[in-house]
Amino acid sequence: MQRRALIQAGALLTVSAVAGTVQASEKAEPAAAVLNLPGMGLPVITDGRVRNYVFIVLKLHLGAGHTVEAVRAKEAYLRDALVRAGQRTPFVLPNTWVALDTAALSASLIRSASTLIGRGAVTRVEVVSQTPRRRTGMQGV
Repeated sequence: MQRRALIQAGALLTVSAVAGTVQASEKAEPAAAVLNLPGMGLPVITDGRVRNYVFIVLKLHLGAGHTVEAVRAKEAYLRDALVRAGQRTPFVLPNTWVALDTAALSASLIRSASTLIGRGAVTRVEVVSQTPRRRTGMQGV
């Protein structure tokens, strides 16, 4: 008789643990949407001259209420805004022509996205890779 009670108790514990896991997963927030922007070239401009191009790959983390499809429809406008911002105030790091200032680039793209798509559309920009066209990096003074 005790054996039967132990088996039933074990079965009840297993069922309750599975039910708790299912409820916890239902309450969890869905994963934030991410949009990958494949390679695009941005100029490295110093002293009014184009010194190099750096090709970047970006990952855009979207805000709540914004879908990948809605942001993908505005992808061309985001790319255009980023290239224009890179021409106006280059994302240049001091003494190097082979990398870009990722903080300035991210801030610019987030501002452009809030103007073009809506406030909170892009919450974070992750620079996945930076590949310079020319590998020479130190600026000769």
